[in-house]
Amino acid sequence: MEFHHIPIMLDRVIEELKIRPNGVYVDGTVGGAGHSSEILKRLSDKGTLVAIDQDRDAVDTARKRLADISDRATVVKSNFVNFDIVLDDLGIGSVDGVLLDLGVSSYQFDQADRGFSYRFDAPLDMRMDQTQEETAADIVNEYSEEDLVRILREYGEEPFARRIAANICREREKKPIRTTFELNELIKSSIPASARRDGGHPSKQTYQAIRIALNKELQILEDSIDQMIHRLSSGGRLCIITFHSLEDRIVKNAMRVAEKPCICPPDFPVCVCGRIPLGKVITRKPIVPDEEELRGNPRAKSAKLRIFERK
Repeated sequence: MEFHHIPIMLDRVIEELKIRPNGVYVDGTVGGAGHSSEILKRLSDKGTLVAIDQDRDAVDTARKRLADISDRATVVKSNFVNFDIVLDDLGIGSVDGVLLDLGVSSYQFDQADRGFSYRFDAPLDMRMDQTQEETAADIVNEYSEEDLVRILREYGEEPFARRIAANICREREKKPIRTTFELNELIKSSIPASARRDGGHPSKQTYQAIRIALNKELQILEDSIDQMIHRLSSGGRLCIITFHSLEDRIVKNAMRVAEKPCICPPDFPVCVCGRIPLGKVITRKPIVPDEEELRGNPRAKSAKLRIFERK
């Protein structure tokens, strides 16, 4: 199956990046190269695009698709948390724009054997980087009940976390839980019928939670934003697309701190901490897809775009 992912808010992202033809741009989640292709088309022979992804299928696809457009793109298999290392290795100092399109791609969801989706009967995998040793099955079968409860509550905001974790632990004493459909049945049996009727698929929040924990998505995001902002040139922009409230909160708070980094007590008449603002938040409220895009791509429904500009 070819790596396919519909780029979210493509035209708006390209507009908001304010692309300079001779600039240096980084797509930290290249995926199917939808955003990267459009960035590259707007760069001159002196412009540069660095495309990063930890998924080897995405990297293979991006190298082919971007090579068909220009030789000004460098595709690197890595996690965007290694942003500084990647740029240092390439001899790049500052950059003019950075894009992150977070979450799971359509390709990853639709590849049954990747185990991201509760729609297919598949091994419990969920690794974004296929070379990573730990899988979702390891979390389900080896983590303590309390750790499972914490993961489901913190990362999935699952109201029945305690019941789901308890049923998982009881079942795995009999035999390991290896597949998505086995996990689905446990989740379904843990949620009252009335709650299942009112919501979407009963496994949605649990799968989100396990995936986030396995791939350390929130920690990586927290560790990445500051280094990206510091590498932006004057007027350079950081654009981040999130897909759930946990990600969006991290992005919003990090951008606010970069804009107003003062840590002095509120009752101080003047700032004495000496922390300097790095730029400004462009999006006081996040940008969301319009109705036309949602009709063509329902998976964009929860997407939010936030933008920071370096001073």
